[in-house]
Amino acid sequence: MTKLKIQQRRYIGSKTKLLSFIEEILEKEGIEFNTFADIFAGTGVVGGYFNNKADIIFNDILYSNYLSYVAFFSDEKINIQKLSSLIESYNTQDISTLADNYMSDNFGDTYFSYMNCKLIGFIREDINSLYTNKEINHREMAYLITSLIYSMDRIANTVGHYDAYRKTDDLNKDLILKELDISSSKNNQNNSIFNSDANDLVKDIESDVVYIDTPYNSRQYSDAYHLLENVANWKKPEVKGIARKMDRTSLKSRYSLKTAPQAFSELIKDIQAKYILVSYNNMGNSGNGRSQAKMSDYDIVSALERRGTVTVYETSFKQFTTGSSNKDDLKERIFLCKTNDYEKKTVVKPNILKEKKQNTKKKHAKSPLNYTGGKYKLLDKLYNVFPEKIDHFYDVFSGGANVGINMKANNILCIDNNTKVIKLLNYLNHHNFEYVHQSILGVIEYFGLSQSYLNGYEYYGCVSSKGLGSYNKEKYLKLRDYYNNKKFDLFDENILFLTLIIYGFNNQIRFNQKGNFNMPVGKRDYNGNTRRNISNFIEQTNTKKISFESMDFRVLMNINFTANDLVYLDPPYLLGTASYNESGGWTENDELDLYSLLDFLDVRGVKFALSNVIEHKGKRNEFMEKWLNKNSYTMIDMKYNYNNSNYQSTAGKGKTNEVLIINY
Repeated sequence: MTKLKIQQRRYIGSKTKLLSFIEEILEKEGIEFNTFADIFAGTGVVGGYFNNKADIIFNDILYSNYLSYVAFFSDEKINIQKLSSLIESYNTQDISTLADNYMSDNFGDTYFSYMNCKLIGFIREDINSLYTNKEINHREMAYLITSLIYSMDRIANTVGHYDAYRKTDDLNKDLILKELDISSSKNNQNNSIFNSDANDLVKDIESDVVYIDTPYNSRQYSDAYHLLENVANWKKPEVKGIARKMDRTSLKSRYSLKTAPQAFSELIKDIQAKYILVSYNNMGNSGNGRSQAKMSDYDIVSALERRGTVTVYETSFKQFTTGSSNKDDLKERIFLCKTNDYEKKTVVKPNILKEKKQNTKKKHAKSPLNYTGGKYKLLDKLYNVFPEKIDHFYDVFSGGANVGINMKANNILCIDNNTKVIKLLNYLNHHNFEYVHQSILGVIEYFGLSQSYLNGYEYYGCVSSKGLGSYNKEKYLKLRDYYNNKKFDLFDENILFLTLIIYGFNNQIRFNQKGNFNMPVGKRDYNGNTRRNISNFIEQTNTKKISFESMDFRVLMNINFTANDLVYLDPPYLLGTASYNESGGWTENDELDLYSLLDFLDVRGVKFALSNVIEHKGKRNEFMEKWLNKNSYTMIDMKYNYNNSNYQSTAGKGKTNEVLIINY
């Protein structure tokens, strides 16, 4: 029986056909290397190609790929005779005697026949038992799982990925496991193998050459190979939908989102290597939206040029895709960067077989727009009260959208009556971070505003405790006048608006009765925190089905809600004196209309949650108390004061009681 080679996987973007081209570049440039890091390794063919020439660092975020590297490129000793015997027993197993299992229950007659699913589940369970009972070691386990995955892939009822299965295809193909071709194991002695986020990994390793082959477009690899990842991990998660996918949140790649340029820039900055090689093709705007490249040549070259000299090589390339493409003249580019700032500090330790665990607990994304009474610090408390499963989530009076942007719901609609804010949020929703970032820098340079992120405070004759207002004031006022006079010839109005917010007092928003932005200059500028907030906010818009609309809250009476919807409202507080509540911005009539809307929702069985204050500086909200007394809604004390907000500055003189009112 022929043995399986590592390149015998159907895999999106596999670089098997580019191996000689990569080698030619290294030879032409006279690059000598003892270590080679393949940090988005995929199938592992690139690192494997150089395995006889250097110590290789393999890495991928998918555990199924990680196990393949362990099987082919670890130097842990294995008993080939034992593995051959196990594979023979699996191939001769009488399927009719097998009981139903996780695979047959969840995947029978989808990607594989019902009987093949029974066999797959049996084999994977047996491998798990053998490893748990220490009858096989880690590499032997990886060897058997890799053989199973490769064999499954050869008979799968798909076009090479697991986004969908063919309904009319022949399912009666036999599952035959094969041995692996690991004849090159003698070269594995100093290899290192990781299962990590590449952006985290590069902070901990060094290499003569780092090869980068990020995802190109919005097609997430965790979506395309979810079933194989499921089998590899064997945690038996719940699967949903026609495609039978499990929760893949922790496996989502930033390189398939609009934040790809920012992620790439951070990656390149942290790499410790003499040479950086980057593969990227020119799919560009061809094909559908999911196929379009998430990074431009400018994004790639600008990040690399910060580290050294860049040379671009190009070759024609016919890639494997998850669907048909009528573009036959794809050009794969190899960007070579010779770094000029690399100083060897540490040495990659040999014989490392490391499965780096990721921290899947992420902080909430924070809006770059700061609203008095914003709910960022209350998010955990709110989410603990909200229903677990939400179909449509309505974030009404959304402001900076801190609540909506972080929600877990099938659909999210953020509503606010401030058209300029909604327009800005939609702008961020439709542009990648690097584009927004460069546009902001263009405004900063044009008006001569400070950049403490690059130059520090002393450069501008300022100190951190007093801030940068004295330096920026005159320049900021010119920017403000430019925006208020609607001069949008040089810069997009949304970028001007966002830059005003960044350099304005406390990043807040305020317009006068003439419609002019009138916040004074602030103490801070476009610093690291603000950059992260914008980047994280844009990233969240990519991971959710979210939209932003400008409308009055009363329009909600015309919406057809469903049983699993939740309407969250954070209106201006009648007792407050914040900027949004000045000049009659929120009246007693508005307050009464709000209560009518909530009663309307309750009668129709729609869940709602209302944030408000029942007491502020010793004053009670009598309208709310009367409304609550007439209904059986639940009021939850949130036990939170806005100590840094202007209208709460004398909160010590009177009690302020933040509450959440729900009807479920």
